[in-house]
Amino acid sequence: MNTQRTYAMLRACLLIALVCTVNGVNADDSLPAPDPALAEREAEFYRIVDLPLPDEYFIEAGSFDVLPDGRLAIGTRRGDVFFVKGAFDNPYETEFEQFATGLHEVFGLAWNGKEMIATQQCEVTRIADLDGDGVADRYATISDGWGFGGEHEFTFGSKFDGDGNTWVACCLTGSYTSENKFRGWAIKIAPDGTTTPMCSGIRSPGGIGMIDGEMFYVESQGPWNGACSLKHLRAGGFMGHPVSFTWYPEAPHLGKPPAQPTDGKDGRMHEDRKRIPELMAPAIVFPYRKTCQSASGFAIDESGGKFGPFTGQLFIAEYTLSLVMRADLEKVNGVYQGAVFPFRQGFASGLLAATFSPKGQLIVGGTSRGWPVRGREPTSIERLEWTGKTPFEVLTMRAAPDGFRLTFTEPVDPKTALDPASYRMETFTHHYWRFYGSPEIDQTRPGLEPVELSADGKSLLLRVTPLVPGHVHELHLPGVRAKSGEPLLHPVAYYTLNEVPSR
Repeated sequence: MNTQRTYAMLRACLLIALVCTVNGVNADDSLPAPDPALAEREAEFYRIVDLPLPDEYFIEAGSFDVLPDGRLAIGTRRGDVFFVKGAFDNPYETEFEQFATGLHEVFGLAWNGKEMIATQQCEVTRIADLDGDGVADRYATISDGWGFGGEHEFTFGSKFDGDGNTWVACCLTGSYTSENKFRGWAIKIAPDGTTTPMCSGIRSPGGIGMIDGEMFYVESQGPWNGACSLKHLRAGGFMGHPVSFTWYPEAPHLGKPPAQPTDGKDGRMHEDRKRIPELMAPAIVFPYRKTCQSASGFAIDESGGKFGPFTGQLFIAEYTLSLVMRADLEKVNGVYQGAVFPFRQGFASGLLAATFSPKGQLIVGGTSRGWPVRGREPTSIERLEWTGKTPFEVLTMRAAPDGFRLTFTEPVDPKTALDPASYRMETFTHHYWRFYGSPEIDQTRPGLEPVELSADGKSLLLRVTPLVPGHVHELHLPGVRAKSGEPLLHPVAYYTLNEVPSR
């Protein structure tokens, strides 16, 4: 290990120790312990492969893109953009080229066919190599239509939407205030630089991108957010944190600010949605510590089966616990909602960015700099690859008028799948208030009845009495077995029920 990386590791460890000492906890005790036995089972199906990093650069990946010629583009927290040859090969024979430098925390990359579009904290930048020597020699501002004061004011940028626009999600000034223009907003930026504020109410984004032709972002737990979540950026929507209302006069096309949330112990987001039409409920809540503590970048499996049985599903990187979650999204009564499942733990550092390679590999990377994190390497880029062996998992959990339709990756054993004792469920919600995070509250324990097992043994209806709109439905399946007798790899799912289907 080179001197620079050794120094970075020591600095990260000292920062973790300092943060934990201030909070009166031991660094190892501050995070949920990993499960080595589960990680070993997960590795049978999805292996983690390290990408060797060059000694001459310190690469903290904050964003990725894949170039048309098959190179991996990496935007870093230290303001560089690298192009990597051979990143998807096996075995690795990688070659790193520093394409651009001097930027400020690159949390968004998108290649437009001839130039790299980079989102940094203060602007979206067009970066070009005019003389063809592989090194950028022109940096041009596309838009800097928001304020920036430094440190915690992160800015995340998307790939292009269907019209070629870049969307940026602007973190607040810290967790509580919006001291600079459009902090706490999502903004759409056209290729010609036209800048349009789209949504208010963001707190601290961790990633932004397109799903099903719509823009979504990942939100972090904190004030007005009981847990991390995935939220739909509907034009004119209010994402939940009202401190950003101060900038509505700068966005007259959106009209007046929404009504103020209820706040306090009586605050419930699903109740406030009834009187605040702009308020966007989380599409998927990621229950705190049960699934993650700091969700970040995400990617959609569009590999057509190269990554296993999860084509079309969402894979979300996680910083604090150094893991990847899997999510399945649907739209009910015009509102997005869905389930999140554990997927793979054991990554080397805190993960910030994710993308899929043309070969169907999930590329993830990040750093251990900034906050306590389970993965102690100062920086890493890793590939998650399907081994070809299909895990026995809950593939989807979809809402039905009287419960949930479950599908599995393998045929189930009918005796265990139709036994009510194989299941248990609890529902809960969170306070919708100005305080940081929230305990799980308003718990219920509905009755469960599994019925209607499909002929192929891969689908059944789980009747739930009653369903509770506005609640996360936490489902455990400890007794369900595959026909082979194999238990589920991850016998738990968390469904965010915003709407109940009418039929």
